[in-house]
Amino acid sequence: MTPDNSIKGRSVLITGGNRGLGREMALYLAKAGVKLCITASKDGKAYEDTSNELMAILGKDNFLGKVVDVSDSKGMESLTNDCIEKFSRIDVLVNNAARGMRLISETFNTVPTKFWEADTAAWSQIIESNIKGPFITAKYVVPHMIKNKFGKIINISTSSQTMIRKGYSPYGPSKAFLEATSRSWANDLEGTGVDVNVLLPGGATDTDLLPPSKNKKGADGNLLAPTVMNQAILWLVSDESNGITGGRFIGRFWDDLDARNDHKLQNPQIM
Repeated sequence: MTPDNSIKGRSVLITGGNRGLGREMALYLAKAGVKLCITASKDGKAYEDTSNELMAILGKDNFLGKVVDVSDSKGMESLTNDCIEKFSRIDVLVNNAARGMRLISETFNTVPTKFWEADTAAWSQIIESNIKGPFITAKYVVPHMIKNKFGKIINISTSSQTMIRKGYSPYGPSKAFLEATSRSWANDLEGTGVDVNVLLPGGATDTDLLPPSKNKKGADGNLLAPTVMNQAILWLVSDESNGITGGRFIGRFWDDLDARNDHKLQNPQIM
């Protein structure tokens, strides 16, 4: 898919944009010509390398990176203000930052941890990032979007099987909450010019959410490349998706769906 001209200069905020799916989407959108703000929960090589790579593509005037946890209300308020000050507006919010099951167990995908066996502190960290984080971020971004009568919120989710899979709590259920709240937000924002949609890969992806292994793969035996999100995120950020809200889009099936009418791209099948 070739981006339309609407994507050039569009201001995009991607939480957790320093690694994994966030990094891949950030690099792809940067090459398409957006202005980009990313967050990372901690400083380090991943954040520095990604920031340098994005800076090389965009230049310092079109890139802003900041180390801030998405569950930190004051930190995200400050980040939102910094992004608006630098780019004048935030057109798109990609709620990508999330913590996975490795906080519960490094062998979660081979030896399931029952929910009552989970460490309470680790459980809370996942909930803070995956449920509170998107809310906090949207809380500060949405009023600005409403004022501009335009905005796009894209919440990054997971496969339906993962939401209820044995040994995947609380990560899986946290994404079920995010999908339900996305539909609720879409209803709340009806008529404002702000669209809310869900995007997911359609299977396990080769990111740090899975433990490192010579035979790294998801529960279904497959492993998708992070690039699986690229065509879908490009479309969702562009004007081609304007007015489409409350949808659930699956990157894995994008090539098949792309041949259809754009307004039929909402894919309800269970993945």
